[in-house]
Amino acid sequence: MNRNSNVYTIVYAAVMVVLVAAVLAFTALWLRPTQEDNIRIEKQRQILSSINVASTAKDAEQLYKDYITDSYVVNSKGEKVAGDAFYIVVKEEVAKPEAERILPVFVATVNGSKKYILPLYGMGLWGPIWGYIAVDANGDTVYGAVFAHQGETAGLGAEITKAKFADQFHGKNLFYNGKFASIAVLKVGAKADHQDSVDAISGGTITSQGVSKMLFDCLQPYANFLSSLK
Repeated sequence: MNRNSNVYTIVYAAVMVVLVAAVLAFTALWLRPTQEDNIRIEKQRQILSSINVASTAKDAEQLYKDYITDSYVVNSKGEKVAGDAFYIVVKEEVAKPEAERILPVFVATVNGSKKYILPLYGMGLWGPIWGYIAVDANGDTVYGAVFAHQGETAGLGAEITKAKFADQFHGKNLFYNGKFASIAVLKVGAKADHQDSVDAISGGTITSQGVSKMLFDCLQPYANFLSSLK
């Protein structure tokens, strides 16, 4: 075949595309188990962080087994339903009407006391934000929280990942006079009526508002379940 012809160029390009696609497909399949392991371990680490247990990629799985003593799924009525809590995609559930959601619950035992860990998912300024909040056995008082993001601004909205922000939630209550109220994230010094609040991130107003909305939208469906723990 004439290497200077258009036919040769087209055939050569087609062969290279097929070869490159095959290599990429093989690489993706080969790496998938490792990627899935990394995702699972990172999720375990975040769940552990909500109960103030520090972990590494090496010890997260063992610590998860040590501290997370149960997990199950409930509906908006607080009733247990079928499902694997760990593998429920919270992003998909948040998009559903409240009555149709299936809600993961992770139960931890810390110093002999039960903690109930609930996942969160919402939107910040530039993309998704998510996290976990741990509640005491009374179904009301927050024991710990952890937040993460995909692309919030460094030094501003990204500060939601810092302990300085998350630690504010410790001891706050989700109910007010027996009614679910969530926790508001307000500008420094501001107070909310009829609910507990924490200080927003300075310069990260939209991300802070996203966290506040995420807390209410994700925890409201758990209200009946949390009330049943009292």
